[in-house]
Amino acid sequence: MKRRKLAVAAGFCLSFLLGTLLNVLFIPAFDPQQQRRQQQQQQTAGVTHSLAGSPSEVPGAAERRGSSQRWDLAQQIRERYEEVLRYQRRQHRAAASTGARLLMRPLERRLMDLAPRRLASSSSERRSAQANASPAARGSPWEANAKLELSLGALRLGCRDISNVTDVHYLGSGYTKAVYKAVLNRSLAVALKAVDFGGHDVEHCVKLYGDLEDCYRLASYKIIKEMILLQRLRHPNVLQLYGYCYQDSNDISDTLTTITELGSPLEMIQLLQTSWEDRFRICFSLVQLLHYLAHSPLGSVTLLDFRPRQFVIVDGELKVTDLDDASIDEMSCTSNGDCFMEFPARNFTLPCSVEGKCQSMNEKRNLYNAYRFFFTYLLPHSAPASLRPLLDVIVNATGELHWGIDTTVAHLERVLHLYKSGLYLKNATRTPRSDYRRMPEATIVNENYRCWPSYHHKGCLLSVFDVNEAMDVCESHSQCKAFVLTNQTTWTGRQLVYFKMGSTSIMADRDKTTFVKVMH
Repeated sequence: MKRRKLAVAAGFCLSFLLGTLLNVLFIPAFDPQQQRRQQQQQQTAGVTHSLAGSPSEVPGAAERRGSSQRWDLAQQIRERYEEVLRYQRRQHRAAASTGARLLMRPLERRLMDLAPRRLASSSSERRSAQANASPAARGSPWEANAKLELSLGALRLGCRDISNVTDVHYLGSGYTKAVYKAVLNRSLAVALKAVDFGGHDVEHCVKLYGDLEDCYRLASYKIIKEMILLQRLRHPNVLQLYGYCYQDSNDISDTLTTITELGSPLEMIQLLQTSWEDRFRICFSLVQLLHYLAHSPLGSVTLLDFRPRQFVIVDGELKVTDLDDASIDEMSCTSNGDCFMEFPARNFTLPCSVEGKCQSMNEKRNLYNAYRFFFTYLLPHSAPASLRPLLDVIVNATGELHWGIDTTVAHLERVLHLYKSGLYLKNATRTPRSDYRRMPEATIVNENYRCWPSYHHKGCLLSVFDVNEAMDVCESHSQCKAFVLTNQTTWTGRQLVYFKMGSTSIMADRDKTTFVKVMH
């Protein structure tokens, strides 16, 4: 019995040792480089698993699924293409109604190349794809000879200018586009926009369908739509389109790059640190833009992706730069319940018109987004005391959608008139003033102090309507003992003034006038 137990134990140990030896000899060791290569191959294959199907599928199922997915991608491209055509036709009708003459140049005809030339390898494959597609996706197959006749008018820049590009810097990207800052011909700073091959739109499409070229075409139509809108919606608060160019990139022929006006990104935190006058200018620019969009040549335009990042600042003016998600379609309805607008903090139901359209929905959507992203933060904050009641009325009325854009513009124009004319100062309470000695053609070099908000980060530089307001400001600052009037003005025509904490460093300057507080 004892020997039997020893034999069993010895056999067990021997089998364990043999198993370990076999694992060492025949199971491959972990190779980080090999795993990295496998991951890269999987990323390159992209959609191998999604198109090939599982081994348990019946023969032919993978091919049917692949044909169905190709048909689905073809349908998406066709819908995006037809959307571009719809905007183009609306552009032509608007131009014809105003008697405008659209120009066509040979370079512009190349936009027709963006129409998909061939989305199925044969008619039998198209029929197979259509048979396996969902009923909603079925319809007439894509017409391979469809042409995109697009005129963009006279554009000043093209491929020749891009060939002389310097100082290229990446600015950022969204779902579809990447944006770069560049200098053309060593003189003009511009923004270059192109489809971002690493962006969400292209990457998601390639993962689903495995066709980089067709996925690029799908995304590129958003850029073409934006080009049409930038060219047709000519307004001081719409970014200017300078031109475009085709180049081969990522093994795809005729990839599109647009050349536009360059602006500075809109940083809300920085805006909150600027003067009320500059913040009011941003809101006033936005309202002028929304008024134009509500009455544009294409009809009422709404910005479906309305966020501060879709705007830039050019020379102090707000301009919309991203229009690929704009829409000119008013929602159809049969009752007021169909005209429901949902926002994170509020919901609204608009009336359904007799024409079966939600009344002013595009306009009201823009206006409420302007309220929640801009007005509520920028308008009342640090405004002149006598203007705050008017600004509160504007903020509350737009937040409740009591007004349309026309009324909103009229109220902001009234505030601007009161501010530029100095009428807002008539109701201001004045404190007793000190006496000031006027010193023409003189300035104070140093003796700065900081105040908020200031146009200069190392001193106290503010705008005033006149000398009397400058004196009032100096009286309200305990550090102020003098101020210097400059010959510089703001966008409203107000004069910039340096406020100083002393007057011991007075120097001659023919462009400035100094006022020194007389100490009794």
